[in-house]
Amino acid sequence: MTFRLYDTQTREVRDFVPLREGKAGLYVCGLTVQSEPHVGHVRSGVNFDVLQRWLRHLGYEVTFIRNITDIDDKILIKSAEQGRPWYNLAYDMSRQLDAAYAALNVAPPTYEPLATGHIPEMIELIGQLIERGHAYPAEDGSGDVYFDVRSWSSYGELTHQGVDDMEPAADADPRGKRDPRDFALWKGRKDSEPETASWPSPWGRGRPGWHIECSAMAGKYLGTAFDIHGGGVDLRFPHHENELAQSRAAGGDFATYWMHNAWITTAGEKMSKSLGNTLSIPAILEKYRGIELRYYIVSAHYRSHVEFSFEALDEAAVGFRRVERFLERAYGELGEVPSGGEPPTAFADAMNDDLGTPAAVAVLHDAVRDGNRFIADGATASLRDTTRAVRAMLDVLGLDPADPAWATPAGSAGDDALKGAVDALVAGLLEERAAAREAKDWARADAIRDRIKAAGIEVTDTPDGPTWTVD
Repeated sequence: MTFRLYDTQTREVRDFVPLREGKAGLYVCGLTVQSEPHVGHVRSGVNFDVLQRWLRHLGYEVTFIRNITDIDDKILIKSAEQGRPWYNLAYDMSRQLDAAYAALNVAPPTYEPLATGHIPEMIELIGQLIERGHAYPAEDGSGDVYFDVRSWSSYGELTHQGVDDMEPAADADPRGKRDPRDFALWKGRKDSEPETASWPSPWGRGRPGWHIECSAMAGKYLGTAFDIHGGGVDLRFPHHENELAQSRAAGGDFATYWMHNAWITTAGEKMSKSLGNTLSIPAILEKYRGIELRYYIVSAHYRSHVEFSFEALDEAAVGFRRVERFLERAYGELGEVPSGGEPPTAFADAMNDDLGTPAAVAVLHDAVRDGNRFIADGATASLRDTTRAVRAMLDVLGLDPADPAWATPAGSAGDDALKGAVDALVAGLLEERAAAREAKDWARADAIRDRIKAAGIEVTDTPDGPTWTVD
């Protein structure tokens, strides 16, 4: 079955046909690093991480670009409020974002460009738009440069809007605009802004507008035409609409497909700093492992809005622990947790149907139930095949507990490191108990078992030796 995806622009589920055979170019709008990341922020990272994992599983060579906006009005405002340089705030928040992605096993992209590292490319692109008659410097002496939306007849094609039905752009003073809907490509420096937040340009010192940043970075690393452009659904307008217009007006084809992940909401509203309903990643990882939070996000379809609740996260954590318990039991039976398998056909069908992760997760749990039955029946060969399939599915979803990414404290809120330490301690006690039993010192053996049980650990004696689980 061919991989099919919902294209936001055409509003249809379409077969994925790459521009270059065997290769896939993916650009995802990253975050504006103005504040610490919360659950709503990282959903996009997780969803598009699953996409690139699936494309690679299908055999594509993926070039995955995810940018960081490290210069922006909001960054300047927040840094001034906090009394520190804007670049210090952006760098600090970028590091926190990296830690949040690592905690959820979001693989690094092929490259993660910073907006401030690509000012020359942005200036060049703006110059091309002026030459083609699609942009103009403001005549009010501000140093601003605007995109002329009336000059591009296809403006509004992504979101299916007419220019006259759109709200005026709110990214610059309207005095220098020919049309209130024209948007800023370059923003002349204001006296109230730090000198370090501006760069020389043919139109005077200033800084880029938000929209031109992504067009320039996508063009540099993926070319003027590439396969998939992704981001949060809130970016469709005006950000992605403006990206598409300016990129095509400059002569490129830009993205073939547009994919947008839905929000994580609280009380029915988008999770955001402005609404004051955020839940930071470090705070959540004090109560849950990163692998459980990722499972919670992956279990929902990327285009479905998710109403966040700790009750739902609790249920997700319990559901994932069933998978982990199966792998532990399989290890007890097989002496290993075999890998190298292929996902079942039903799983592949679900993933090929616009990344249908809810159906894919259901297939995963069906396989776990089968595996537990094979353990009960002593069907070792079937258990081995099923375990391989389970691990193949988990790998695609970024949820394999054996992935080294989960073996660090940052990758699982410290629980994996703690489990390793506990495992070593319990193993030592079990060796003492085995020695006592061999010496027929039943009282000491029972005392050691009671000591382990008092710590909340249940020991089960099996023909292959004792195993333990947290009670």
